[in-house]
Amino acid sequence: MSDFYVLAVLYAKPGREDELRENLAALVEPSRKDEGNLRYELFVQQDDLRRFVFVEHWASPEAQHKHHTQGEHILHFHAGGIDAVEKAELFYKLDLIA
Repeated sequence: MSDFYVLAVLYAKPGREDELRENLAALVEPSRKDEGNLRYELFVQQDDLRRFVFVEHWASPEAQHKHHTQGEHILHFHAGGIDAVEKAELFYKLDLIA
């Protein structure tokens, strides 16, 4: 399998931007240690502090799937931190062209 890229976008509920930012930031370091992770970065949109963007690069779709469905840090977020999310545009799956 070839490298696998993901762009994930999450929007905080109004007034919960700081809470979501903290919870998402806590996912970065553990995710970087997940098997098959090549890049895992979190951004916030400059003119909309409710919009968070993950840029992910994985060795394979299977590695990303395992991270998303079995990673303790991800499961912990889904059990509690996800409540601060208003909406998500998750998993734009991308192939590198150039």
